[in-house]
Amino acid sequence: MSFKSTLLRVLTWWNSQTINTQFWTWRHGTKVGEDEQGNLFYQDKTGKRRWVIYNGEAEASRISPEWHGWLHHTWAEPPAKAPLVHRPWEKPHLPNLTGTTDAYVPQGSLYRVDPKSRQDYEAWRPE
Repeated sequence: MSFKSTLLRVLTWWNSQTINTQFWTWRHGTKVGEDEQGNLFYQDKTGKRRWVIYNGEAEASRISPEWHGWLHHTWAEPPAKAPLVHRPWEKPHLPNLTGTTDAYVPQGSLYRVDPKSRQDYEAWRPE
């Protein structure tokens, strides 16, 4: 491990886990499962405290609804033990795509690759 990556782990929480979190997890955590993105889920020995170690950037919208419900004590059993039944009309979980190239941009938006001319807007021109 390089000095830079060690320094980032000591000083920042958004680059995976800090060294303190790693030590806490090693001492008190029991691994419960892993999601499709590689995020690891833990709980303490009593089961009252639950947490996630992100695989990469710590972005809460990357957690699927199943694991989110388990983290917030909506249900007792983790999805690894009791997977949720998905309905055919449910779409797969996607993280928040705002700020990425896959973000939703409506018709008429200046951020579209192919902006269409707007019929309901007339730009102001000074006289």
